[in-house]
Amino acid sequence: CREQDPLNAWLSHQNRLRVEGEVVRDAALSVSGLIKHRVGGPSVRPPQPEGVAGLGYAGKVKWETSPGDDRYRRGLYTFFQRTVPYPMLMTFDSPDSNLSCVGRGRSNTPLQALTLWNDPVFFECSQALGRRIVNERTATGKTAEDGPQNLVERRIRFAFQTCLNRDPTAKGRKDVAELVETQTRLLQADVAAAIAIAGDDQLPDEQAIELAVWIIVGRTMLNLDEFVTRG
Repeated sequence: CREQDPLNAWLSHQNRLRVEGEVVRDAALSVSGLIKHRVGGPSVRPPQPEGVAGLGYAGKVKWETSPGDDRYRRGLYTFFQRTVPYPMLMTFDSPDSNLSCVGRGRSNTPLQALTLWNDPVFFECSQALGRRIVNERTATGKTAEDGPQNLVERRIRFAFQTCLNRDPTAKGRKDVAELVETQTRLLQADVAAAIAIAGDDQLPDEQAIELAVWIIVGRTMLNLDEFVTRG
């Protein structure tokens, strides 16, 4: 269709567009394995950046993060605080719920990139995604030729399939392999940083470094335009 109708004059294919704010968060929870699909029940309060609730009227807004699995429920269950709306949703153009909305705008701002990189929800998703990548094994298990390089390539392929639903291109594989190599070298020189990223001070240093490297890869995948864009 794209070859026969490149300008979409026949409406043969859809335009690319960023998914809705709720779906951005849902997608990150889904690929990380954290999402909980329980249907119904009261609204929940997922984590949000520290100090946001204090911006509410007279400092009276209290945002107690929901315990247990409730913090991982889909975005449509997020409690809407009228005076201090959930900042991640506002950043990604969700309506403010004060008036009827017949159509959402779709902006593309630096603040969205910063949210995907630094928001506590997305960092937690990156940690869980990194663990998924590290724990990935082939169906047949280890083989004689399953050396370190093959393991890295298999993990890269798993990350692309999980986050982007496709295999990596040669360039994508090369870029991520270089990221793994660079971050491994940097974190070997700063084990404390690796432990902080891994979020587990009980891990041996080498395991913490390995996990931290793939958490960084996971963060990178979640920040790709392709991850939040419907093709």
